[in-house]
Amino acid sequence: MPVVSGSSGRDVAASLAPLLGMQHIELVSRRFPDGEGYVRVPSGAIDAVRSEPVVLVSNTYPDSGVIQTILLLEAIADVRKGELSNLKGEEPQSLDDVGSGIYLAIPYFGYSRQDKRFSKGEAVSARVIAEILERSCEGIAVLDLHEPAVLDGMAVPLQFVSSMPEIAERLRAEVGPDFILSPDKGAIARASEVAGLIGCEFSYLEKSRIDAHTIEHTPKDLDVNGKIVAIVDDMISTGGTICRASDALRRQGAVEVHAACTHGLFTGGAILRLANHVDGVHSTDSLPNPRAVVSAAPALARGLKQLIS
Repeated sequence: MPVVSGSSGRDVAASLAPLLGMQHIELVSRRFPDGEGYVRVPSGAIDAVRSEPVVLVSNTYPDSGVIQTILLLEAIADVRKGELSNLKGEEPQSLDDVGSGIYLAIPYFGYSRQDKRFSKGEAVSARVIAEILERSCEGIAVLDLHEPAVLDGMAVPLQFVSSMPEIAERLRAEVGPDFILSPDKGAIARASEVAGLIGCEFSYLEKSRIDAHTIEHTPKDLDVNGKIVAIVDDMISTGGTICRASDALRRQGAVEVHAACTHGLFTGGAILRLANHVDGVHSTDSLPNPRAVVSAAPALARGLKQLIS
């Protein structure tokens, strides 16, 4: 049973395959000079893709990742249907349809924060992307989706999995935190899970609106004097909230502040910004990034085993 990938999700796929007892096969994916994407199931992989169910590992980030995932799903589906006709005249041109059997593993689901219609006329982009993807697969495993409720009622089975157990183990082994902090109420479930697994205290940041355009996240009056604190979230983008929270925690006596997340987007100079405010940054490899110290593969393996069984 093959685990396949294009360029998006390649490293996670290579780590995932042995956890599932499967073979990793890299499919062809590249870009034309004008920026358009190109994918292909290579001739040497066609028998493997047709012989058993297939797991495709692919991100929907950035926008090119969305297109690559869609095209890979369609290419795999055509191969499984036996639709191999081609202008080069390479044989065989067609084979028997081997039926359904494509599972999609998404380490980072792009557009996941566009999960509500905040203003009329908007698209609920997370739902739109998922509905396009589901037409070509039999199930989807998603790692630490920002708000799983946005995908309620999908036409295919979904498994929402989390890397919080692996993040907790990393923090326990390398940091030894006394306190876990959630950056807002929306991340309470994830951060409290980490705190429970480590066996330490937990709280969250309070959100207050300063004006029509500014929201401030501030720590409550926490007992962090002399303690090591880890701020845990599903993703870190600019890192601004964590930097401000770290400064406040240090004013309250924290001796170390670390940041941990599943998805390290680290946009707009976030790595440098965080380096000036926290003692360490711990991310999974759901997206390639310089702070990827935790594997996303074990969590995805848990979800895929459920889907495939």
